[in-house]
Amino acid sequence: MLKKTIVAATLILAVMAVGRGRKVSAQEAVATKAPDAEKQAYRIDFSVNEMEDGKRINSRQYSMNLNAGDTSEIKIGTRVPIEEKAGEFSYLDVGTSIWCRLRDRNNDAWLGNAVLLSVGSEISNFAVPDQQGQNVRPLLRQLKLAASTAAQLGKPTVVGSMDDPNSKRQFQLEVTATKLR
Repeated sequence: MLKKTIVAATLILAVMAVGRGRKVSAQEAVATKAPDAEKQAYRIDFSVNEMEDGKRINSRQYSMNLNAGDTSEIKIGTRVPIEEKAGEFSYLDVGTSIWCRLRDRNNDAWLGNAVLLSVGSEISNFAVPDQQGQNVRPLLRQLKLAASTAAQLGKPTVVGSMDDPNSKRQFQLEVTATKLR
């Protein structure tokens, strides 16, 4: 029994000695520092602008706070029941949903005074009666955008724009990123 204990202790000491003498690679050193670099907080302001003939006729504002490397989502709307079969319902989300992921310049030196944003938005609503036509069931209108861009801190950036196929209107998704202290 004493021999087994001595052998086990010797093996443990040998493993510890090898572990202390091991050099840490540059990649491992960066990986251990990365979480500290990703703690910077930002405020992201979204503006969904409705344009007609180049003029803004309507605008909706949304905001979120998030840390670099994190993902956040805003969801506003109604869950509408839809009867697929007699007595069997599923639900459809109708409203506004905005998703965002942010990477800051601490991870990418080439960004300078900018952050890298990946944005997804989906805006849906019921068609107004004159767009409904002869349909008995309600029609839904939907605008969907998924994009990535580098946004300068403190400056509005248009992430994307879409023409409304039912009118002469255009919708723009604009984002402004601000560093929080």
